[in-house]
Amino acid sequence: MEQSLENKIVLVTGASRGLGRAVAVAAATRGAHVVAVARTVGGLEELADVIDTLPGGVTLVPLDLSDDPGVQRMCLAVHERWGRVDAWVHTAIYAAPLSPASHVAEKELDKSIAVNWRVTQRLVTLVEPLLKAAPAGHAVMMDDPVAGQPHYGAYGASKAAQRALVQSWQAETRQTGPRVTLHTPAPMPTAVRARFHPGENRDTLAEVAAEGEKVAALL
Repeated sequence: MEQSLENKIVLVTGASRGLGRAVAVAAATRGAHVVAVARTVGGLEELADVIDTLPGGVTLVPLDLSDDPGVQRMCLAVHERWGRVDAWVHTAIYAAPLSPASHVAEKELDKSIAVNWRVTQRLVTLVEPLLKAAPAGHAVMMDDPVAGQPHYGAYGASKAAQRALVQSWQAETRQTGPRVTLHTPAPMPTAVRARFHPGENRDTLAEVAAEGEKVAALL
């Protein structure tokens, strides 16, 4: 039986496609009001069309998460409207092309660090007060333990840095809250996965919707 998220405010960063979209739909199915953040306006509008048929609601936030002032304005608007965030699910990611460590393009390395580590740190800083304002605030952060595998130098290193940041946050808030969970989803037929493994048999991968349900169940 699905646990209700009625009257819960669920912030999903990276909500326009892939796992983030699936989480947003699953949360709205359980009655949550989803604050859906992504750069892709068309993807957000398609998400809204789906959520409009579900018990929950949605507020669309077209926003590049590397825009610090924009993220600050978004968090202020959430505070002014609801005063809290009950759950935050962070799925936004940059997938640099696979390449040997010695051949990583400088722009790919810089963007990997900027999106996968720096953006995460800024979001932790700005979203934490909203989570603390909730009765039982919970952050669920996506992990992908590929660091050290061949050709994953840029993406894997940035995800390892992100994991270290989240683990520190997790340890720091264990007694005071918010609750912080690192979650590793099963391999899914997403655009990110296709970029890394273009010839892969996608029929062998987990359904994106099912993985979104698993994340929503954590909330």
